[in-house]
Amino acid sequence: MTDLGTYALAADVVVLVVGFGYAAASDSRDREVPDELWQVLGAVGFLLGFVTVVPDGLVPSVLWAVVGLFAIQHLFAWDDRLGGWVEEHADLLELAAHVAVVAVVAVAVARLGLGATAVPVPVVAVLVTVLFARGLFEAGILFGGADAKALMVIGLLVPMFPTPLLPQPASIAPLTSVLPFSVNVLVNSALFSIAIPIAIAVRNLRAKEFHGLSGFLGYTIPVDDLPKKYVWLRDPMFGEAREEEKAIETSEDDRRRRVAAAAELRSRGVQRVWVTPQIPFLVVMAAGVVGALLAGNVLFDLLFLL
Repeated sequence: MTDLGTYALAADVVVLVVGFGYAAASDSRDREVPDELWQVLGAVGFLLGFVTVVPDGLVPSVLWAVVGLFAIQHLFAWDDRLGGWVEEHADLLELAAHVAVVAVVAVAVARLGLGATAVPVPVVAVLVTVLFARGLFEAGILFGGADAKALMVIGLLVPMFPTPLLPQPASIAPLTSVLPFSVNVLVNSALFSIAIPIAIAVRNLRAKEFHGLSGFLGYTIPVDDLPKKYVWLRDPMFGEAREEEKAIETSEDDRRRRVAAAAELRSRGVQRVWVTPQIPFLVVMAAGVVGALLAGNVLFDLLFLL
């Protein structure tokens, strides 16, 4: 990597850490992150990426533009803004875009190979990240759209980070170095998420409310606290609760729903309810970013120690 590319990567890392610090604070406070944050971070990553690929020629620059714009379009509600025929056929247009971009990159790799003056590795890493994030979102594994957008933004800002800041075991380094940075971040985030059910279990043990496996998933709170907590009501259920949850779009919609649920439950004489917490996953993802920068894939590191 040239000195210019090194400086660009350093700038990307700084933007990534600051941006995800803000996203984690916003998600923790409001359970919402403004779309404008992802749009700005994505645009910065896209533009800084050119600093690395432009010196290598026209083909790498064009390919970066293709996959970069492909990633960025996921950060904007272009179908809602354009409306009409475009909105009606948005899914078909997106499918066509996915097929076209994958085909372009696949043909380029087949004909030119991978490398600085051929198809840059960051181009493939960004494409894999976008497809990975979109697939996890469609499968319901990444529950919120913000989580999928965050993963794509990570890919744009730091497609690859082959050498973590802390020393790695020699046997782990080759595997970590070939994975897109976003994959290492997501694996770290999943690993760190294990702390959440453990913390819930400890809370229930201290309150003497631990009851089998459910003791790792939720806890009870007074009905009066329901409007003030970011939680999902589980027992007693309030109407078609789980179906209503799917229709919630903003934290304010969710708050109003909890206020209505609390009023209904009080009228029925219910004093305490069983809830599960609404996990601010971007807080966990921010920790995954830091872990990936420092140690690469923490799961691989732990497995090596075993």
